[in-house]
Amino acid sequence: MALDDNIYEIRREKLKKIEALGQPAYPRKYNFSHTVPQILGEYGGQTAEELEAPRVNVRVAGRIMAIRLMGKAGFAHVQQDGQRLQIYVKKDAVGDAGFELWKLLDLGDHIGVRGYLFRTRTGELSIHAEELTFLSKDLLPLPEKWHGLQDVELRYRQRYVDLVMNPEVREVFLKRSKLVQSLRRYFDAQGFVEVETPMMQPMAGGAVARPFKTHHNTLDMDLFLRIAPELYLKRLTVGGFDRVYEINRNFRNEGIGWRWNPEFTMLEAYQAYTDYLGILDTTQASIEQAVQDVTGGTKTKWGEDEIDWSHGNWRRMTMREAITKFWPEKADATPTREDFATHEGVKALVDRVRGAGVNLAYDAAEPVGKTVAALFEAIAEEHLVQPTIIYEFPTAVSPLSKQKPDEPDWTERFEMFAGKMEVANGFSELNDPEDQRRRFEAQLKERERGDEEAHQMDEDYIRALSYGMPPAGGVGVGLDRLAMLFTDSHTIRDVILFPLLRPEKQVAAEDAEKTEK
Repeated sequence: MALDDNIYEIRREKLKKIEALGQPAYPRKYNFSHTVPQILGEYGGQTAEELEAPRVNVRVAGRIMAIRLMGKAGFAHVQQDGQRLQIYVKKDAVGDAGFELWKLLDLGDHIGVRGYLFRTRTGELSIHAEELTFLSKDLLPLPEKWHGLQDVELRYRQRYVDLVMNPEVREVFLKRSKLVQSLRRYFDAQGFVEVETPMMQPMAGGAVARPFKTHHNTLDMDLFLRIAPELYLKRLTVGGFDRVYEINRNFRNEGIGWRWNPEFTMLEAYQAYTDYLGILDTTQASIEQAVQDVTGGTKTKWGEDEIDWSHGNWRRMTMREAITKFWPEKADATPTREDFATHEGVKALVDRVRGAGVNLAYDAAEPVGKTVAALFEAIAEEHLVQPTIIYEFPTAVSPLSKQKPDEPDWTERFEMFAGKMEVANGFSELNDPEDQRRRFEAQLKERERGDEEAHQMDEDYIRALSYGMPPAGGVGVGLDRLAMLFTDSHTIRDVILFPLLRPEKQVAAEDAEKTEK
């Protein structure tokens, strides 16, 4: 029998003995007067004398995180909302039945405690218990240590235990919640209306990504989990919602990495009668406010770096300027504007950076703009630790963005970066239905060339644009990545409560195979 199985059976026997004492095994509720954080906040500064006159009676509930038996008395710490409070249990105070219950308790059990506050000889604020109520038995042992590299996947898989054992993990998710609340307050205050759009869509659109596919039996039709809510939100802009946003779950059938999870959360917003610079200012201001709300300041730790989110620290560069600024010294002369205009010029740039040790492929059949975007990712992104706005993206990689009036190969699009990763993407929304059709057709050609992430043709969306969409700026903000940056979490799994993981049996089989080798 495994150790956990043995402990499970021992604790099951204890549970039966607790029932024999007249305590329900799984009671329905407990009427408490205070929470543990309330007691620590209200009475943590009071002296022993102040707690005695008048006596403070309390009823609290929590999970036992430490326990010491000492003959006819004992101590325990109960935890609630991530904070702990000591209780003192004495046989004379709780009675024979209460003390029998006390002796049957284990680490991890939930109990209710009625008593009064006092300070021990060591000065620790505690509850002198007068009554114990059993609330729930922990049948499996809590780990003594629930962190370290060897347990990292187990922490994600059993997040419920991770949250119990590691207060810093709980703090990460409280900050994530504050981030969402802050963004919602900001956009609401700016007159944006929050909406919900379909998660199951007949066509995966609004982004360049590979979707998950499902099937609706009654309608006998294939559907896709959305990769973005964009095209539906812009339909609402056509319908008269001038300022609209959604805090949405998206699903992309792509790789998993420190920045990527198959399902993730974004805030996507559209603002009529402005362009990409207008929505950019709105987005930047919302993030600056969120940093204040989440951390209380303007700076966050990111590994060995410190990111300064204050308004004056944000940099702005075009994509071409960023490539030029971070051009490798060993790649000879920095690019000129003309170098980005032709296949020959861009190929020469790729050859030069490859000669400088940058791993970058070149495909003559690909649009020039797609190669330029790859150049930027290869040589510039790694330098973008501080908040940086990169704008003017190639049309080839921006099928839903308006082109620059003087340079049709480039669009009015921006991305925000911090911590070497993209956190937001926005643009002047393309609202010309004929131009949009041409862009979709160009994407279909890319799909024919084998690009499974290329955008599909969406006839209904083109029809919606044909009814007239006002000029607008739109943006998508990655909430998971912002949460990473605000909490110094260097993998997206640390800011998602239940990240997608391989099945446990598959992991066990792989571990066994490694052991055999």
